[in-house]
Amino acid sequence: MDLFLVIILAILIGEYLLNLMVDVLNIRHLSTELPKEFMDWYDPEKYRKSQEYIKETTRFHMIEDSISTPLVILFILLGGFGWVDQFVRGFDFGSVATGLLFAGILLLASQVIAIPFSAYSTFVIEEKYGFNQTTFKTFVLDILKTWLLVAVMGGALFSAVLWLFETSGPWAWIYCWMAVTLFQIGLMFVAPVVIMPIFNKFVPLDDGGLKAAIEEYAKMQHFRLKGVFTMDGSRRSAKSNAFFTGFGRFRRIVLLDTLIEKHTTDELVSVLAHEMGHYKKRHILKSMGISILTSGLMFYILSFFINNQALFAAFQVDHLSVYASLFFFGFLYVPIEMILAVLGNVMSRRHEYEADEFAVSTYGKPRSLISALKKLSVDHLSNLTPHPLKVFLSYSHPPVLERIRAIRVRGVASGTPT
Repeated sequence: MDLFLVIILAILIGEYLLNLMVDVLNIRHLSTELPKEFMDWYDPEKYRKSQEYIKETTRFHMIEDSISTPLVILFILLGGFGWVDQFVRGFDFGSVATGLLFAGILLLASQVIAIPFSAYSTFVIEEKYGFNQTTFKTFVLDILKTWLLVAVMGGALFSAVLWLFETSGPWAWIYCWMAVTLFQIGLMFVAPVVIMPIFNKFVPLDDGGLKAAIEEYAKMQHFRLKGVFTMDGSRRSAKSNAFFTGFGRFRRIVLLDTLIEKHTTDELVSVLAHEMGHYKKRHILKSMGISILTSGLMFYILSFFINNQALFAAFQVDHLSVYASLFFFGFLYVPIEMILAVLGNVMSRRHEYEADEFAVSTYGKPRSLISALKKLSVDHLSNLTPHPLKVFLSYSHPPVLERIRAIRVRGVASGTPT
């Protein structure tokens, strides 16, 4: 058996088994005993419901992986990539157009396979637990809009990468890295005002006590607000959140309408103080910098596998091409990607603690931040006791009990009661 094929199969099966093991451990780690911190927030029935929600979503994810992974392996072993390559070459297009067609067919096939899983998750599981508010029309339109954006923006970027690798010689990976970096930076500016409004409606926060409190806090922190907006998250889900997006004059803070409905002014300002903390602590710039460096690493390693004859043989593809090289390399890059993701999650969790600390030290109301976190956890039926390995591998935020503990320590240190 081809060495590359053995490596790729080992990666696919190994990733599947690792995820399966972690999911099983996470389910077994669920505690039927309600943590004391949440005694006044959960009744026994509600807590039981949260446990069932975690079990059902986790098991569904396990089933999805147990179907998708064998399908990918079968597609490789049966020469599926070779069939698609022969088909697109039959049109006798140029190399870039052929590559776009090759990528489009594969991505469309994977998306079509994913639709039933997404539909079941949305209209069965999320509906069962009172979260889903997505209509069938919105569900379909979201898919079509996403496909259109991927075709236009993704197609343009993919075309640029293909052209650069075909025409720029040994330094192609650097030019591709530069192109992708410019694309990522441009997207940070464009997404809040062009892309995100395609899916959701953004409305400036109405005048009133909440807006006045936010503006007063922002003024105290010398933070020039470019806008605080509400987003119609209730069109799709009863879950709530807030986030910071954009740079420069496109910078904005966004509150989901579901968040505003369920929280007090002090809780909302505490949440916004946390989001502002990410900006003040330069977490967004740091994350973008790490992303740029890791994409450079990826392109550098990729440059050694472009048009690799042995790699193409493993996928039963006869003709060498840059476009197929990109897809085949993706399988080999999975272990590195997983390691980088784990390191990224470690950094992200540290950033969350720092943003919480910023909110407590500047707004001075740790009780409000704690109550906001508790409400979000209860409303989302979050896992209060995740397995440590699950946290280490997958969590971008620390478990809520650990965040609350850290906030209390910070509150005591600052002389603010919690």
